[in-house]
Amino acid sequence: MTSHVALLHSIVLGPGRRVVMAELKAMAETLGFANPRTLVATGNLVFDAEEADLSTLENRLEAAFRETFGKHVDIILRRADAWKRLAAGNPFPGDDGANVCVRVMREPLGPAALEKLQKLAAPELRLALVDGDLWIDFRGKPSETKLLSHLTTKKLGIGTLRNANTVNRLVELLG
Repeated sequence: MTSHVALLHSIVLGPGRRVVMAELKAMAETLGFANPRTLVATGNLVFDAEEADLSTLENRLEAAFRETFGKHVDIILRRADAWKRLAAGNPFPGDDGANVCVRVMREPLGPAALEKLQKLAAPELRLALVDGDLWIDFRGKPSETKLLSHLTTKKLGIGTLRNANTVNRLVELLG
């Protein structure tokens, strides 16, 4: 069995409806995944599964999510070792973990995407591309920057944003 981290792009099902983490864990169990556990109520799932292609597991999770909750949600999956490398690769480790975020990508971003985003970012923001994932030191509240409107699936591809605190807590959850 291999441990995996699954990141849901959104847990909002509609006005006033959100995914309950106990239901997300139950869904993982119906897929035969072992030891499902969640971290905060924002769509972070850790589970153990037989070794399989990541895209196959992502497709299974997305299909089960659609069937269980009635809505498609992009789910990005990483094996435990890859998640630990992602956390260790934080280029801004000394800064406030709530304001340092990573956009975890299904398909790696290239240098051209970073270049474009650097031109759009306010001068005080720091951006770095590490193994195709985009790290951002917002140097303040991420919600107070215009860069967020450029970090969309439509503009960058399938991915989801997590702050460094969550990234590190998921490492702890992996054990």
